[in-house]
Amino acid sequence: MSYLSYTKFINVKRLSVVCFLILCRLCVFGQTEAEKFKEKLLNNKVQYKELAAKELKADLVKHDFSKLFIHADNSIVYGFIGDSYQRIRVKIIKVTKDSLLVDTYHVYGKSMVKNNIDEFTGAIKISNIRRLKNMSYGVDDEYKNEGLKGEYIILADYAFSENKGQSHSGTFKGVCESDFYLDKNSKVHYDDIDLGSSDRFVNNQFVGQWISYDDKLVKRCNWGDFRIPNSGDLDIGAGEFSPDDKYLRYGWQSVRDNDNAENAKWWK
Repeated sequence: MSYLSYTKFINVKRLSVVCFLILCRLCVFGQTEAEKFKEKLLNNKVQYKELAAKELKADLVKHDFSKLFIHADNSIVYGFIGDSYQRIRVKIIKVTKDSLLVDTYHVYGKSMVKNNIDEFTGAIKISNIRRLKNMSYGVDDEYKNEGLKGEYIILADYAFSENKGQSHSGTFKGVCESDFYLDKNSKVHYDDIDLGSSDRFVNNQFVGQWISYDDKLVKRCNWGDFRIPNSGDLDIGAGEFSPDDKYLRYGWQSVRDNDNAENAKWWK
């Protein structure tokens, strides 16, 4: 090989390495918040939710999990949209399991930002089901002798589309986590075992984005039961969700005041 050919070969190899490193960096920094949320759970980086390594989707996906997503009263489902933590209220009204695709659920619901209410339809598709390594038995071990078979988490991808004819409409996309336990008869239950004993209790955690149909607006949009995932300095509550004063003007004043509006059936 001539010196010129050798030099060219070395330069091509260097360029390939540089391109590969750039691609790796793009892959790392290009991760969405939702992808990071899923990865953190699956890699046991959430201290209070250590998961067993065995993947159980194939074994447990036969169950109907539809009731998990509509279990909680909407008055304790909190959410934000955008960097200012503008409040969004999300109500999943109906969930049905697909008759053929056992890991897929069809969803109908409504969202409200300020006074704007939009309908949405879409799907939740289960990607993982894992068991918690250390099961909780509640206050004073009240569930210890109930024969429970275990506590589990579902990780799923969701995509909900608002009606294009509505104002300020777009799509919700991301990852959700829903927690359940199986009783002695293998019946699925919304996991509220630690509801009365843990300040960090949460369920149905949705992490993702809202994207306008013209792609001009992309906003963070997270919501969940009792607490909001990745809510930064919005939530300053100790025993329960409580918004910081600086965000009250973005739709949170009624939560602070414990106003009756929190119990309104705004989606009807």
